[in-house]
Amino acid sequence: MGSFDFVTIFFLVAAVVIFLQLRSVLGRRTGSERPPFDPYSKRESVGEADSADRGKVVTLPKRDGTDEEENPYASVDSFVAPGTPLNEYLRSVVKIDPSFNPKEFVNGARMAYEMIVVAFADGDRKALSNLLSREVYEGFDAAISERESKGEVVRSSFVGIEKADIVGAEVKDSEVNVTLRIISQLISATYDKAGALVEGDAETVAEVNDLWTFARDIRSRDPNWKLIATESEG
Repeated sequence: MGSFDFVTIFFLVAAVVIFLQLRSVLGRRTGSERPPFDPYSKRESVGEADSADRGKVVTLPKRDGTDEEENPYASVDSFVAPGTPLNEYLRSVVKIDPSFNPKEFVNGARMAYEMIVVAFADGDRKALSNLLSREVYEGFDAAISERESKGEVVRSSFVGIEKADIVGAEVKDSEVNVTLRIISQLISATYDKAGALVEGDAETVAEVNDLWTFARDIRSRDPNWKLIATESEG
């Protein structure tokens, strides 16, 4: 999938979800509570490193009129130092998807993260179904259903994302997986049906450290990247 497709899908969903729900309610992704699960825990581990990118193979005319083929890995090399493990992992992504651009991917992933967390807290299954793999969606859905059955209400605010870095990438056949470490700050409190606080703190900003993996099968006509795995780092 091209960088345009990736950014477009999240901006399209953002138009429907973020501007209506942003900074209203959040999912209860606090230290001790992690509703989604990692259905790919037994898969090969993604390469660890710092950050990553995607590049385009484009031929552009030079100012003097001569043609020069642009380095297909330019966006990767400018995002993470050549010769590092992460650079190699990202280059493998570019080989199968020449339009992959790391900075644009990270920007889209940051937006997706906030949208998913907000939609989870709001119990917005429709929004979640567009952004999650079937397995991860089932985990979120089960957590929402449990909350609803108890009559619990989540009141939270998304303070922001402090940091989002690509830490790994891999290609398996035609599927591209990219993993990010995301550090965010949330205010979240869960109340029972009687209004008593059962979890969290409505006055305290909590730091949440997550590893989220997005994937896309480039053979598919679906241009969307989907969240396929989540893991809390404390």
